[in-house]
Amino acid sequence: MSANHTTAIRVEKLTKTYPGGVEAVRGIDFAVPPGEVFGLLGPNGAGKSTTVGMLTTTIAPTSGRAHVAGFDVARDPVAARRASAVVFQEPVVDRSLTGRRNLQVHARLWGLDPARVVDRIAAVVDPFGLGEVIDRRVDTFSGGQRRRLEIARALVSEPEVLFLDEPTVGLDPRFRFELLDLIGGLRARAGMTILLTTHYLDEAEQLCDRVAIVHQGRIVAMDSPAVLLARLGRELVELRLSRDVSAAVSLLRARGVAGDDTFAVGATVHVPVHDRPAREAAATITDLGLPVTAVTTRPPTLDDVYLQLTGETLAA
Repeated sequence: MSANHTTAIRVEKLTKTYPGGVEAVRGIDFAVPPGEVFGLLGPNGAGKSTTVGMLTTTIAPTSGRAHVAGFDVARDPVAARRASAVVFQEPVVDRSLTGRRNLQVHARLWGLDPARVVDRIAAVVDPFGLGEVIDRRVDTFSGGQRRRLEIARALVSEPEVLFLDEPTVGLDPRFRFELLDLIGGLRARAGMTILLTTHYLDEAEQLCDRVAIVHQGRIVAMDSPAVLLARLGRELVELRLSRDVSAAVSLLRARGVAGDDTFAVGATVHVPVHDRPAREAAATITDLGLPVTAVTTRPPTLDDVYLQLTGETLAA
């Protein structure tokens, strides 16, 4: 199916500038080996969906190059599309048709051998929990069932690369949990590579082998979730101050209580703790006589990593 390649996805200096000079993606680079689950993590507007649009040939790059399954998405878009599948944020299944008919139409559009269509549909219906509803009209499906049908539809063609763009947005907690479990099981499919975009921290930590943190169209950090979290130590001490935040940060650093990775957001100072218990660090900070109104300790999250790198939160 594909050209010779050692990476499932390769992106080099990829940019997208829209009319009016809006730079949605600003020269990003990354490579994803076959079989990896790779996440683009960032808030809405960071450039994640535009990146997926370029990789799936629905958006033309302004400059740079991108390959999917060994195919250049600009020079050989048909081959790149044939080797991949995408589940967009907005639903694309036809609600007036049954679930089965949606899968049949997709298989026909993708040029599957008619003799294999029945087997391919059977291979995705039961694993996705659609057996009881597959012959009903999609407008009778729940939101979670429609989302599962969207992913099942994408897998009918047996893609080498699967793109999932914010797959759980709009789902209630129960359906979201079920869908995350389902997506997690996809990694067991031999050779399938998944690129996932999300602004949900738990999705990135639960599903992704590596994460690229995206901010204003640029990748500002990229590694496994564990390594990204380790940059902020085992725990964080959070101090809420009544005044003089910058002076407090300077004093903490001068006294050796805080390192260069300490950062402030508004009236709150975040102090990563690497080599001693957070309670001990909090007690030392309290003894400095700073105008502290509240002190808490907790493990760091990917939101803290993003906050430290960009000064903004991941909240949509």
